[in-house]
This record gives sequence, structure tokens and C-alpha cells, in this order.
Amino acid sequence: MSFEPVIGLEVHAQLLTETKIFCGCSTAFGAPPNSQVCPVCLGLPGALPVLNERAVEHAVRTAVALECTVHRASIFARKNYFYPDLPKGYQISQYEEPLATDGHVEYFDDGAARRVRIMRVHMEEDAGKSIHDGFPDSGGKTYLDFNRSGVPLAEIVTQPDLRAPSEAARFFQRLRRILLAAGVNDGNMEEGSLRCDANVSVRPRGAEALGVKVEIKNLNSFRFLERALDYEVGRQSALLERGGTVVQETRLWDVAGGRTVSMRSKEEAHDYRYFPDPDLPPLVLDSDWVASVREGLPELPEARKQRLMADHGLPERDAALLADDPDLSSFFEAAAAAAGNARAAANWIMGAVAHRMKTLGVGIAAAKVTPASLGALIRLVDGGTISNSVARDVFEKMAATGRPPEAIVEAEGLSQIGDAEELGAAVRKALSENPAAVGKYRTGKTGALGFLVGQVMRATRGQANPRVVNELLKEALETGEE
Repeated sequence: MSFEPVIGLEVHAQLLTETKIFCGCSTAFGAPPNSQVCPVCLGLPGALPVLNERAVEHAVRTAVALECTVHRASIFARKNYFYPDLPKGYQISQYEEPLATDGHVEYFDDGAARRVRIMRVHMEEDAGKSIHDGFPDSGGKTYLDFNRSGVPLAEIVTQPDLRAPSEAARFFQRLRRILLAAGVNDGNMEEGSLRCDANVSVRPRGAEALGVKVEIKNLNSFRFLERALDYEVGRQSALLERGGTVVQETRLWDVAGGRTVSMRSKEEAHDYRYFPDPDLPPLVLDSDWVASVREGLPELPEARKQRLMADHGLPERDAALLADDPDLSSFFEAAAAAAGNARAAANWIMGAVAHRMKTLGVGIAAAKVTPASLGALIRLVDGGTISNSVARDVFEKMAATGRPPEAIVEAEGLSQIGDAEELGAAVRKALSENPAAVGKYRTGKTGALGFLVGQVMRATRGQANPRVVNELLKEALETGEE
């Protein structure tokens, strides 16, 4: 029997604030353990939470970026459960009346339109961190660091609209780009700023009813998400094929073992005994303020992609690659304007520029090549001053030194040779030294012309004008004047 996976994600995005959601403690990563704590985030008796306005603003930005309906009023609740890194014995979250609901993310994936519905976006505080290894007595003790306790989170819950592990990973990548573009999250998955839980079930292909759902907790990379879902879909499918029953539970991804392992039986909402937090009044938002947050939202990746396609005539794949990075997109548009050739600018940026950035491990802002200098390089090629092969060498010198292309071309005498008399000797030499290629061309194998052009280009260090070389070679081959 063939089974179909049904997948939904619960994404936890740390909101970009300098202080925690209910106190003034720092949210900076990497501080010494338990150095960023106070009575509020330690849950000490009598300590009262005070809501961070900046966290609210970023949560609303998240919601409007995901096309959600932002509710005028939402309520904070206490989610009660015992865990060592939750010192109060409950987590402040939102439950019955969340910040926002009914959103969606629309995008194109390899030319196919995708739409993933967002069930809800709500605010909550993060828990601390349990450390199970790295100490001499880790075999018998767990160490606790409460620096993360109280860090503000936006939880983004999707509908079960994803149908493959690879699709879930690509959607998570798309969501990360949206959050980065909206300026609400730093996207640093290694530091735990962005992570997700995945809910997955399988059902016979073509069936309507959902299977038993299993949750996989705390996945902090796209690769781990895809691998964990691949394993879990296979595990559930094999279990059902043997006549077994899938148990609703929470599982963890064992990176070393390449498998999911059971963590605990899955709790239902009533197990958490939610009730409104008596220390926090309802969060009431002014509609004009929400509108101003919406209007202040920057251009998001999908809208930018559509604009690049419309304004510059780029194919969808190229526009998508450029639109995913706002700095790269801005660099492209400036270079395209300087060059007067958007297609060439896109090709250079996704080719030589991207390779240089990857080699050096830097972003476009740190590149020595400016949009103006790249545009000037493209104009030199389009104007026939230098060939494409010479332009590649000039680019490497630009990237290494920051010098403008005109100065490099002039100093090194790299201008393209277009004079027929000057090229004649190189053409005659290529013909006389390659009689086999000449013979092939004259018997109808016109592909041999490309080989002969290459010989001339090599002899002139790539400075010959390819169009002129083609014309001279064809004339000589067809007239027999070698």
C-alpha cells in the first residue's frame, strides 16, 4: 500500500529585541550561564511580568508579513507543565485568543505555485536550557542555564498543507527568508534563534481522513528537518504495513543515529491546564498602529521577485535567487542601471560575484567590486572594448584590488583587437597548424569552426574580437586563401 505524508510545522522564531519579553534582562547570545537572569525570568515569588512593546511590534510585523488577520485583543495564558528548565512551572504563552490567525505564504517552487496556510501566530516566552553533557559529572547530573528563559518568541503554526519532507524543508527556508526580510528574526538556526517542531502523519494515498500525528521536537536545520521527516514517514508507513498502530507521541531527532526516538507521550491541550495569566491584562492593539506597522513593512521576497521579473525581464529562477537576499537584489539593480544591461548584470552576479563571495565567505556588502564598477565592466564588453574571456580576468583583478575596470584594461593593454589586418597573422597560423580541422569544416562539419576560433583567441590572449575572427576564418575557409 502506498502512503501519503501529511505535515504541518510549528516554527519558533526569536523576536529581535535587546531585552526579554517580560523583564529587562538581555537577550544577547553567548553570555556566561545564568548571567542574564532576574526574579521575573527565574519565576521567583512576587516578581511581576511587564510586556515588552518592541516584542509586540515584531510579533505584529511577523503576522502581517504572513498575511494574517491581527486581532484587536489577545490574551496571555499560563501553560502549566513541569520541566527542569521552566522554573515557574508554567510558560506564558497565548492559547484561546492568539495575536493573529488565518494567514498564508504563497510562493513558486520550480515553477509550481505553492500556498501554505498559517493557522495562527502567537507570542510566548522561551524556556531555559538543560545541559546533559560536557561536565565531569554529566552522567548523574543535568546543568541548567536560564539565560534563554523569557526570550521573546513568535510561534508560527501552519495548517497540515505540506505533503513531502523536501517540501517542508523548502517551505521552512522560504519562511526564514520572509522573517529576515521583515527584520523580525536573525535566522541564526545554530544559536537557536529559529527552530521548528514538525507534526507528521501518514495515510493511504487518496484517503481523506488524517492518520495519527507524531510530533518531532526542536529541529534547528533544514537538513535535519528533511531527514527526520524522511525517517518518520518511513517508520510510520512500515509500521502500518505490518498491521501495527502509530502511537501519538513526541519524538526527538537523533542526529548521530539518523533516526527519531521517543521522548514522551503526546499531551493534549487540556493536559497543560491553560488559564488566563492573572498578572497580564489583555493585549489590546490600536488598529491605526497595526496599519502603520503594515505600511512600514519592507518589500518581501516574493513581491521583490515578481518586480524583478516585470521590471528587468529576468527569468523566474534568476529573479528568485536575487530576491531572496535584499542586499544582493539592491546590488543587482544598481549594477543593471550602471550597465544598461540587466541580463548581463544578473549573469555576472550569480556567476563570478557569487563565486567570489562564497570563496571569501563574505556578503555582497563586503565585496570590493561595486555596482558601478561591475556596470562599467559590462559596458566594456558590450561596447567591444574587451572580450568576455578578458573580462573574467579583469573581474578577478577588480575583486582583488578594488580598482576600476577601465584602469586595469588601460594599464595592462587588454583592449580587444578588432582590426582585420592585425588579426590576419593569427588566423593564418591557426589554419596552417590545424589542417585536420580545416578538412572537417570543408566536408560539412561546421563545428570545427569553433575549434579554430579558440586557437585564434588563445594566440591573442583572448583579446581578439570573436565576431571578427569568425568572419575572417569563414572567408579564408570558403575561398581557400590560407
